[in-house]
Amino acid sequence: MSFAGWLLDLASSVKGRIESAALARRWDRLRAQGMHIGQGVNLPPSTTIDSSHCFLISIGDWCGFGSDCVLLAHEGQFDEFLDAGRIGRVVIHPHSHIGTRSVILPGVEIGPRTIVGANSVVTKSLPPDTVCAGNPAKVICTLEEYLEKHRARLKERPNFPYLDYDIRALTPERRARLVAAVADGDAYIVGGWTATLRGQGGMTTTPFDQSGKGPSR
Repeated sequence: MSFAGWLLDLASSVKGRIESAALARRWDRLRAQGMHIGQGVNLPPSTTIDSSHCFLISIGDWCGFGSDCVLLAHEGQFDEFLDAGRIGRVVIHPHSHIGTRSVILPGVEIGPRTIVGANSVVTKSLPPDTVCAGNPAKVICTLEEYLEKHRARLKERPNFPYLDYDIRALTPERRARLVAAVADGDAYIVGGWTATLRGQGGMTTTPFDQSGKGPSR
C-alpha cells in the first residue's frame, strides 16, 4: 500500500470513530431529555427526531431504522386555525423495524415484532407480529407469513456470508458474484444479525448485553 493510501485509510478510520462518538453523544442527549432508547437499537444519525418533544417517544430494545426516517410527537399545522397543536406519544415496541424514509406521526404504537416497509406513513397504531406498508401504513401480512416466504426462498436462491460480503469486504470478484447472483432474481446476504450480536460488521447500535444469550424475541 502506498503512503497516500495509508493516510486515506487512517483518515477514514479516524472519521469513523468521530462519527460513532457523535452518534453516542446524540443518544445520550436524547435520553437526558427523557426519550427512551433501548439496548441494541440501530438509530442512525439520519433519523429525524422531534427533539422538542422527544420525551414523548419510546423505542424498545432491538429496534432498527432505515435511513432518513422521521419520528414526530407533535403537529404544529393547526396553530393558525385552532391556536392549538396536537401532541401524542410514539411507542415503538421491541424488535420492530422501520424502513427507509418512513414517517411516524404522533399518537401511534408499533409492534412488537412489526416490520414497516420503506416510505410508509404511520398515522395509526400497527399491531404486533405484522408486516405493514403504505400511506397510510396498513397490514400487508403476518410476520410469520413473511418469514415463511423468505425461508423458502433462502433454500432456493443464492446466499452469501455477511462477513465476506459486507460492503467493506467487497472485492471486484465478490461484486461480480453478487451481480451474477441477482441477474435472474433476488439473493441473500446471511449472518448479519449474528455478526452484530458478536460486535462484528458495520452496524452501529446502542450498547447491549453481550452475555452470550443475545436478545429474546
